[in-house]
Amino acid sequence: MGKAIVAIVGRPNVGKSTFFNKLVGRRVSIVDESPGVTRDRIYGEVEWQGRSFALIDTGGIEPESGDALLSRMREQAEVAMETADTVVFLVDGRDGLTASDREVGAMLRRTGNDVLLVVNKVDTAGLPENFYDFYELGLGEPLAVSAANMLNLGDVLDRILDRLPPREAEEGAGEINVAVIGKPNVGKSSLVNAFLGENRVIVSEEAGTTRDSVDTPFERKGEKYLLIDTAGIRRRSRVSGNIERYSVVRAVAAIERSDVCLLMIDASEGVSEQDKKIGGIAHEAGKGVVIAVNKWDLIQKDTGSMNEFQKKIRNELPFMPYAPVVFVSAARKQRLDKLMDMASVVAEKRALRVSTGQINSLIADAVMMKQPPSDKGKRLKIYYVSQVGVKPPLFSFKVNFRNLMHFSYARYLENKIREGFGFEGTSIKFVFREKRDELI
Repeated sequence: MGKAIVAIVGRPNVGKSTFFNKLVGRRVSIVDESPGVTRDRIYGEVEWQGRSFALIDTGGIEPESGDALLSRMREQAEVAMETADTVVFLVDGRDGLTASDREVGAMLRRTGNDVLLVVNKVDTAGLPENFYDFYELGLGEPLAVSAANMLNLGDVLDRILDRLPPREAEEGAGEINVAVIGKPNVGKSSLVNAFLGENRVIVSEEAGTTRDSVDTPFERKGEKYLLIDTAGIRRRSRVSGNIERYSVVRAVAAIERSDVCLLMIDASEGVSEQDKKIGGIAHEAGKGVVIAVNKWDLIQKDTGSMNEFQKKIRNELPFMPYAPVVFVSAARKQRLDKLMDMASVVAEKRALRVSTGQINSLIADAVMMKQPPSDKGKRLKIYYVSQVGVKPPLFSFKVNFRNLMHFSYARYLENKIREGFGFEGTSIKFVFREKRDELI
């Protein structure tokens, strides 16, 4: 079912953004500098001690007075509990325990969800006098940290790892999890209903009708699928109402739970900025992606229409040239078999493993065809390559100096790997290690 999900809950100004960015920033070993990818700070991937998990910042609440703030905090915490395996409840060690903290803490305690209480802004060696007040929340032993100064963040990550589900749970039960993603009113629910042959999901012309993610298992050609119909992700400036606002969190969580994302684009509107943002989230999460151009039946076409539209997609989404494009009509059930066949192919490619001998032979040929970059008399040398992970495919390169691995040359090697082994529809991740890393 994908990586474990950890959500951060806390009132404004307790340091959630700093805490989030510091944890996500620790994932520095995997290089992905793809241009054009919109960095949405609501979501990030954290890697620690060989395990990884998705981190969601449920921020977005604004400082208000009285019951309105408590109400929004309550809704924020409820969404976190719905989507996350573990909730990090962040409080402010300088301010001490507040009435708002008590309110949310009581709600978290009543639900019985797994909660890690973290007291931020503890910048001194000793604990402040008000630190022990946080025991009143009844959420176990609080952990003192300073996100700004990166104090005790390793302890937080250790505690989170202790709470993660077993690795076996992350592998799933053999079914392909397909998330239907896209901005509101692009036809996601209509597509799910067309796949299933019945109206299991409410379809409405009003944008944002689907508030939550809806999971529907089904079988096709002897293969098991789980369709995840996500709430539409809106441009932040157009998000109105608390339910719409927090549907963003649910949608990001649904992407993380998927193997393959069907990124739906409205043929009548073309690729929008919001389409780029949504595609960027799926790309950064390392998911398989198939681009479904919906409402193609409404477009006036000639013999070159598909090719022209594909060119526009490649220009607007340059960070995912690997994603196949299928033109569909959910309303008329056109090319839906082709779309699901492609999703199955992408799921297979995302789990493909290449032998060490094959990958080193291919890289050796690539290096002979195009010399690695050099700087100040030093030339990049690639000693050894091995595939160390799948879903998405992850390749480890042993090199002399990782700073000589320019982005352009890494992209060249990626293209050669794709030519040699396929990997259609999935991103490929690289990690570059120097020989001296083994001595550290």
